[in-house]
Amino acid sequence: MTAPFATAQMPDFDPASEPDANAFFNEGGNAGGQRQRGEGRRGKRPDGQRPDGKKRGGKRGDKGQRPPRGHRADADSARRFFVYGVAFYNLENLFDTINNNGKFDLEFSPEGRRQWDSEKYNAKLRNLARTIASMSSPVTPYGPAIIGVSEVENRSVLEDLVKRPELSARNLQIVHHDSPDRRGIDVGLLYDPELFEVVDVTNTPLIVEGNPDFRTRDQMCVTGVLAGDTLSVIVNHWPSRLGGQEESSYLREAAAKLSRHIADSLHALRPNQHVIMMGDLNDDPQDRSCAVAFGAKRDASEVGPSDYYNPWWETLDGGYGTLCYRGKWNLFDQIIVSGTLLVPDSEGLHYLSNRINVFDFLVQKEGNYRGYPHRTFAGNQWLNGYSDHFPTEIFLLKEAR
Repeated sequence: MTAPFATAQMPDFDPASEPDANAFFNEGGNAGGQRQRGEGRRGKRPDGQRPDGKKRGGKRGDKGQRPPRGHRADADSARRFFVYGVAFYNLENLFDTINNNGKFDLEFSPEGRRQWDSEKYNAKLRNLARTIASMSSPVTPYGPAIIGVSEVENRSVLEDLVKRPELSARNLQIVHHDSPDRRGIDVGLLYDPELFEVVDVTNTPLIVEGNPDFRTRDQMCVTGVLAGDTLSVIVNHWPSRLGGQEESSYLREAAAKLSRHIADSLHALRPNQHVIMMGDLNDDPQDRSCAVAFGAKRDASEVGPSDYYNPWWETLDGGYGTLCYRGKWNLFDQIIVSGTLLVPDSEGLHYLSNRINVFDFLVQKEGNYRGYPHRTFAGNQWLNGYSDHFPTEIFLLKEAR
């Protein structure tokens, strides 16, 4: 039988490639890693104490205690830096087993065509938790400070996810909002409360002119404090290409304009604050929604403080993607940064690098979909996989002063 999709292959590269901070360290500095355990968002806590006075310590993975978070610079180093990861992951239909959305939710129930039962649900949670737990590097040893997510049914599934043994020691906190999407899928945000402090959350619906009955995911904007800097993260899952890429482009362009309106409104209030727009955009960096409607630029040298830089143009040009269809790679899962994160010699956070987290276990090893992301289902056949998207991540750097 002829394979319906061509075998996918990206150029060889190290999936665990680390953020390269050499350009920042060539004047005598060294990477400080993530903030040392015991150093709070606004200053250093004595002896690693929590605000409630309880001690920290012990091995990673223990129920309660954790060791220092980062790596100290050499004793003779003149400079010290901290690196923070900001990630996005489409969790591909993370539904519980309860049908509470009528016909739209029936397929993800024990009675539905996918026979979605507790065994499959718990396997899905275990696989996703393994992926998130693997998002670490020598300079971010406990993973990203912030992880935007999409395709989640409700808050409950995120609570089940962060309670998994692979993640429970990280104490990840949740921001979630029920959207009007007809399938009942939402966006959300997971964050490490010792690195990121949430200050404000807003959710904005997408209203499409001329199509008043259209329903999709709301755009979630989470504003908080990271490394002493104000940072807003707009989490998206733009409308799909159902009906054809060109025919449906106007929906994603409308979503892009809404994202840009939210971002511009934030800069109007606080011109120097940082903004990150992330999500499954269902378009590539060069498509009209991203490049024109939102206005994300390919060349960082052309980006002003109120403009936006999209580092994923070059990534896709190199043959790398986050999902594959009929043998062609797309890069829908983007993290776009404001020009305030590109200011030279800034004392605040600064964009460092990006990567696709293509862990070996995330790749389908055989069959018609060899080389594709190892997804949960192929049709109605359960593959016990992870997601049909690879997660993406950027790294932000700040010098300790």
